This record gives sequence, C-alpha cells and structure tokens, in this order.
Amino acid sequence: MVMNHSRLLLLNKPFRVLTQFTSEDGKASLKDIVDAPDMYPAGRLDYDSEGLVLLTNWGALQAKLAEPRFKVPKTYFVQVEGVPDPVAIERLRNGVQLNDGMTRPAEAALIEDPQWLWPREPPIRFRRDIPTRWMSLTIREGRNRQVRRMTAAVGHPTLRLIRWSIGPWSLEGLQPGSSRDADPHELQEFLRQGQQRKSARTVDS
Repeated sequence: MVMNHSRLLLLNKPFRVLTQFTSEDGKASLKDIVDAPDMYPAGRLDYDSEGLVLLTNWGALQAKLAEPRFKVPKTYFVQVEGVPDPVAIERLRNGVQLNDGMTRPAEAALIEDPQWLWPREPPIRFRRDIPTRWMSLTIREGRNRQVRRMTAAVGHPTLRLIRWSIGPWSLEGLQPGSSRDADPHELQEFLRQGQQRKSARTVDS
C-alpha cells in the first residue's frame, strides 16, 4: 500500500554530479539539478556514472529499493575497453571474484551502440588501437563501484556507465538533468509483487 503523500521521483543524473544534496568541495550535487524537498536518494550512483536515480520521501520504500537483501534488479549500459569474448560474458553471468567476495550471478550481453544516447561532456578518450564495445549488465546487489569492478575483473575496464533501469522504472523519455514522478499504479504494483514474494518465502520456510 502506498502511503499518503509519498512520492517516487525518477531522475536522469548527469555525469559528474554527486548523488546527494550537499557538496563540501564544490562538486555539483542533486540540489543543482532538481527541486525535491524532503526527498532522499534510494541508493547511490557514482559521481562519474550517469543515469537513473530514484528519490523518495518514504523511508520504507527507500530501504526496499536500496538494500541488497531485496534483490531489486538494476540494469546498466556499459561501454568497455576491448571486445568481451564469450568467456568473459559467461564469467559475468556466473559471478566474478572481487576483493570483497564473489558477486551474485548477473545478466550480461553485448549490445549495439545505443543510438539514443546523449553525448557526454567531456567525451571519453578514444584510442585508435583499442576498440570499445557496449554491453548490458543487470545485477541484484549494490556494492561500491560494483559494475566497474566486475568488468575490470574480466579484463575490460569500464569507460562509460549509464544506469538504465531500477526495478520497473527506466530512463525512457528522460534527458540528463530531467525528472518525473513515477506512475502511482506502477508503484502500487511494485509493492504488491514485493509483498507476494515475501509471503511466498514465509510459506516455504
């Protein structure tokens, strides 16, 4: 059930913006791009990453979206150095060893260059002798800089990282710095499905 006056805001965070409303070193922060009083990010997105950030004024929803134990899927479009071969893709799918342990299995695939993607300022540095390739990666946990560490672990450092979706919500229709409220029916359905999964686990135990 959605609480009265609760909000969920979808924001396309630009490159080099902090996922917080304060900045002590002069870096751009959320307060520079969105007016969202009493709302807080549900999870983080690195300063040098772009894409979807969810903001809410409802603590229970913030926890449900951000805490790894709820396993909410997050899909990223990642431009990597080099061209991952099937072995590298399979390692990402099965889980890779990082310095803080093995990652959970992920969904990983090579994709065509996103034609809808906005230019980044400054652009990534291209090297003629090293090709790049885009891939999609869906994870259900949220370790610090996890996607970047995963691609590096299989030999393909991340050059550009865009978070496309969190759960049922995506960047579709949102340009960098723009935002919109989530559809109330989508939010209700998300909470209902979560409750069903919780009930199923209770029965199984």
